[in-house]
Amino acid sequence: MLDLKGINTFYGSIHALKNVSLKVRGGSIVSIIGANGAGKSTLLKTISGVTPAKSGAVWYEGTDITRLPPAKIVSLGISQVPEGRQLFAHLTVIDNLSLGAYLYYNRKFKREIEEKLDWVFHLFPVLRKRSKQLAGTMSGGEQQMVAIGRALMSRPKLLLLDEPSMGLAPLFVQEIFRVIKRLNEQGTTILLVEQNARAALQVADYAYVLETGTIALEGPAQVLLADDKVRRAYLGK
Repeated sequence: MLDLKGINTFYGSIHALKNVSLKVRGGSIVSIIGANGAGKSTLLKTISGVTPAKSGAVWYEGTDITRLPPAKIVSLGISQVPEGRQLFAHLTVIDNLSLGAYLYYNRKFKREIEEKLDWVFHLFPVLRKRSKQLAGTMSGGEQQMVAIGRALMSRPKLLLLDEPSMGLAPLFVQEIFRVIKRLNEQGTTILLVEQNARAALQVADYAYVLETGTIALEGPAQVLLADDKVRRAYLGK
């Protein structure tokens, strides 16, 4: 489904991603783990077109999307949940969710938007109860639910998740990962960036370890979970 070939991404003179190549098969969960500053978030931003690659190529379902604008990439079926959620705090939950369906802002799509809202509310029942609440007044876990729900409003085939468990209480972390598994079971392919390496590897089919902008290790998630180097560096063993 997704194929990155020799990606090099820069921030000014800083070489953030160095000849990165990886694949995400349709229907799978792929996790990217690594320390702060490894380039994990940059990788997702490069895929979604927010921080375009200087060289290399991003292929999605047989189409080269390397130079496409973010809105076009969303329309092709890729949606991203950014690190830190980045909600509109002064807007209500339902307004934040509705913004995720901007591609459908047309009278003839009104029913489809309502169906998408019902689907999100089914995944996160608490959001239905809090639909009129200002997003900025919610807990961190509830805000993460809104952020994921907003991304799902475009009904993506590929969902990019950037640190979804960051700063959340354990119960919310469990809920977020439960939803990740459920979405995947329903057919959504997921590329997950996560510092909680254990949780990321436990939920994934395949995984990559990113170190200072390069792929240091890759393999089936369960194999990496048992790898001594990975355990020492990321699992506290």
